[in-house]
Amino acid sequence: MIISDFYLNSGLGLYGPIFAIFVTKQIEGGSIEVIGFAAGITQLFKVVLQLPIAKYLDRNHGEYDDFYSMVLGGFLIAIAPFLYLFASKISHLYMIQAIYGIGLAFLVPPWYAIFSRHLDKRHENIEWSFESITIGIATAGSAAIGGVLANRLGFKAVFIAAGILAVFGILQQIKIYKDLKAKVDQGQVKPQPDKA
Repeated sequence: MIISDFYLNSGLGLYGPIFAIFVTKQIEGGSIEVIGFAAGITQLFKVVLQLPIAKYLDRNHGEYDDFYSMVLGGFLIAIAPFLYLFASKISHLYMIQAIYGIGLAFLVPPWYAIFSRHLDKRHENIEWSFESITIGIATAGSAAIGGVLANRLGFKAVFIAAGILAVFGILQQIKIYKDLKAKVDQGQVKPQPDKA
């Protein structure tokens, strides 16, 4: 899951530093105000949907629904960079930001739940630290690379690279399904002792 987060955050971090420039130069009527509303729309959708999704996932009491929600959210997030390639109007931008927010609402609660349930006992601090360090490295490195890519190859190259990295990150999440199947019985949320 940490590796998956590295790729996902690397992808999203690629266009972080150039997003405002993209909006003001490539979106018809794009302005600082539009950028602010775009960020607000993402968080609004995330905030409004996250709690109902989390409550549903907790009520179902199975880890597989968490897994499916996480992967669905990840794919919604990963398509956002590709959608920017076709955005030319403010309405396009706001729609993409809404999709991104919906993706976050589906991804964040189950990601934390699955990661927390599978932490190794007495290693919780170090494993959460690895996650935090990974995100820091991914976003710092990709922000610098994103700026260079945008300057030399343009916005499209950045969004394509970001989308590919994000999709690759979600594909890494899918790999945990085999581990879940081996350790967590259907309808259960707690990992069972190793069957081997």
